[in-house]
Amino acid sequence: MKQSLFEIISNKEIAKSVYRMVLKGDTSHISASGQFVNIQLDGLFLRRPISVCDYDGESLTLIYKAIGRGTEQLATMREGQILDILTGLGNGYDLTKSGAKPLLVGGGVGVPPLYNLCKKLVENGTKPSVVIGFNTQDEIFYEEEFKRLGADVYVTTVDGSYGIKGFVTEAMKDIEYTYFYSCGPEPMLRAIYRASVTEGQMSFEERMGCGFGACMGCSCETLTGYKRICKDGPVMLKEEISWED
Repeated sequence: MKQSLFEIISNKEIAKSVYRMVLKGDTSHISASGQFVNIQLDGLFLRRPISVCDYDGESLTLIYKAIGRGTEQLATMREGQILDILTGLGNGYDLTKSGAKPLLVGGGVGVPPLYNLCKKLVENGTKPSVVIGFNTQDEIFYEEEFKRLGADVYVTTVDGSYGIKGFVTEAMKDIEYTYFYSCGPEPMLRAIYRASVTEGQMSFEERMGCGFGACMGCSCETLTGYKRICKDGPVMLKEEISWED
């Protein structure tokens, strides 16, 4: 983990209430797709955790939805402003398990961390399929970005206004895959767990205090004991997840 100052390069709305922020700063402590950062905002006691969409040697891309005090404040920020950010948080995805045809499944703001994952899987010589799910057409983002990486992309909308009508599990039915990676709201992850035909990894969302494992506020029970979403996660193996029915 490292605390650094980042300068905002751009901050633009890319879908309904969804923003892409590009920042410049020290990304050396980000080591895996699926990790997150924790952002300090004026007037708010707790930092706000945001998944890493993409990164390179000196830039960081975040995608977030403006739905609360923290993210609404982020949406008002402009080029040149400075943010205090903790980087290198969370465990990230394990790419070594992917096999030749990995499947990436994301819903809403669970889509962004899959972008850097897809990029790395393609670089490793695999052929990913990507399923991204939204409620309606005006919420869709990053379909073309995934296609440009070389992935086969399937888009679902709950209302049928674009792509496949229904949930992400509708698209999963007809895809052959060796392993899956997912991120999104818990009901979606639960449905993927039941629909999936292989092992896989799921990234969970949880309210956090510190963001690095000290406060124990985001602990949850798994089949292998209690784990902290911020430090032992947010990515967990399918086989260790304990769903409460």
